[in-house]
Amino acid sequence: MTGDGTADAALFVGLDLGWSTGATGVAAVDDTGQLTASGRVTSDDEIADWLSAQRGRVVVAAVDAPLIVPNDTGQRVAERLIGQTFGGFGASAHTSNRARLGDVTRALRLAGRFGWAVDPRTATGGDVAVCLEVYPHPAIVGLFRLPYRLDYKKGDARGRAPGFRLFVQLLESVPELRLAESARWPELTRTIAAPRPGDLDRVEDELDAIVCAHLAWLWHHRPGSLRVYGSVEDGYIVAPPPPQHRPQRPRPPAPGEAPSGQHPDGPAAG
Repeated sequence: MTGDGTADAALFVGLDLGWSTGATGVAAVDDTGQLTASGRVTSDDEIADWLSAQRGRVVVAAVDAPLIVPNDTGQRVAERLIGQTFGGFGASAHTSNRARLGDVTRALRLAGRFGWAVDPRTATGGDVAVCLEVYPHPAIVGLFRLPYRLDYKKGDARGRAPGFRLFVQLLESVPELRLAESARWPELTRTIAAPRPGDLDRVEDELDAIVCAHLAWLWHHRPGSLRVYGSVEDGYIVAPPPPQHRPQRPRPPAPGEAPSGQHPDGPAAG
């Protein structure tokens, strides 16, 4: 342990993981919930190097990628439950199975490499870090009480811009993240304001990782704000409880009109 005790400081990590290989958004928050680092890496070794560079001990890691996938074909129970709960908000889960991903998922392999427990019933704050599967789309809908999912993932830069602007506003409304104090945050917002080709794809990974890191922090500090859909035996996804508000699809833009984005019905549930 270092003299200032940072080696033992609690750390909460978010990984927006490529399902099998490729780009991964990474983010970390400290025990107060403040964003301490974020970025984008590619390989498993680069993820390991990034984690090693963080000051603190991982308590919870939240991963946006299939973690436990026991089914050979079809959907997991968790994906069906997320679809039933958040499908009306446009936030159903993608299908994962062993035919697509193999016997051991990338997320499970990384959890084994880092010694993270993957059972959500594992107590947090002990000797072993807990790794959870999460999914930003339903998390954002639930935490911010959105009428519909944010549209920031598909289309050209002009069509994605409103969703990104609202995404930025929502994250800035989370007081624990303290994004105004982040050296990285102004770089991200400048990139979103004037993106070059490929920029939004890279920023998307990083913003999703920040959401994942916040979910990791919530799991330890405010577990009542999240629930487990599924089980460790069948595969699970951690997301907010079923929304109490009704979904409302956004109005399609008129010809030549830029999408307006979706607006939250209430404040962030940080």
